[in-house]
Amino acid sequence: MSENYVVIMAGGRGERFWPESRLNRPKHLLPIVGEDPMLRQALDRIKGLVPDARILILTNVDQVDAIRGMCPELPAENIVAEPVGRDTAPAVGLAALLVEQRDPHGVFVILPSDHVVHDAAGFRCVLTKAFDLASQGDHLVTIGIEATHPATGYGYIEKGPVMLDSSGVAKGFGVERFVEKPDLATAKAYVESGRFLWNAGIFVWSVQSIHAAMARYHPSLAQGLARIREAVRGGKELGEVLASEYPQLDRISIDYAVMEKASNAVVIPSEFDWDDVGEWPAIERHSDKDESGNLLRGLALAVDSRDNIVYNDGGRVTALLGVEDLIVVHTADATLVCPRSKAQEIKNVLKELRDREETRRFL
Repeated sequence: MSENYVVIMAGGRGERFWPESRLNRPKHLLPIVGEDPMLRQALDRIKGLVPDARILILTNVDQVDAIRGMCPELPAENIVAEPVGRDTAPAVGLAALLVEQRDPHGVFVILPSDHVVHDAAGFRCVLTKAFDLASQGDHLVTIGIEATHPATGYGYIEKGPVMLDSSGVAKGFGVERFVEKPDLATAKAYVESGRFLWNAGIFVWSVQSIHAAMARYHPSLAQGLARIREAVRGGKELGEVLASEYPQLDRISIDYAVMEKASNAVVIPSEFDWDDVGEWPAIERHSDKDESGNLLRGLALAVDSRDNIVYNDGGRVTALLGVEDLIVVHTADATLVCPRSKAQEIKNVLKELRDREETRRFL
């Protein structure tokens, strides 16, 4: 019997949430939505799904200590740092190797650390179905969210033929195709068709199935991962092997490397609430506003102003007068002011900070 594992990806920097999110204190370590840090929320909603010993977290070297402090219930060795970021396909491959060390026939789910899901029971129920499906055959299972509106910030999955169990009950759909973030007109057409789901970036598969898929669809990455596997099996320390081999792996997402090419991809439609909170305006969907449409977090006030987002974590009052459609974020050592329409471009500010020696400490 194979065992189920959870692997949480927590290596991102949350750059579009600067200046609140920083390299050593990124979005998933902050209570961007709710009272607890996003990573803590991710752990709490899978409670009871698998034992703590079978939960692993992939992060980077700058965040290991903070994550271990935030997750004391997990064995320290279950929190593993990538020496460099190489996108999600190498991270999935590393996760497969870590699970394989514990159970060569293991089945694991890949979860982002910074999504918002309030219906924890519904979330666990869907993952249980996905674990069952992934353990029953050579399936690459993904979770699709029923689209409630034509969102242009999400990728989409088009459903293919229905998959039925022995009693005739639908257990999922084949995947017709994955599509990138669409324009508004295309997104409207997707939602109206009823054939498209939001791509949540949640995947479930067995160690054997994902190894086989990588070998078939992206052999150069599979070969690099095989070198890591053999070196560790030969007695070398994992951290040492990763330091030398991991930077040489192809930088590519799991969607491009495998999922968009795979003929055995299966999607399970899900109705639990879900949000990929990717930029400052997204927090409006989870926060109360004043009568003028202002979202005010921390010590802040807005006079003759409307439709602004103010996030004040700096200990001083932030006051707005006669302005609209702004994002204002104030921390102890940095302040951001930009139009809401520029939220996607905050990464450009970080590029400027990196290029100036005197400002790199604010990253």
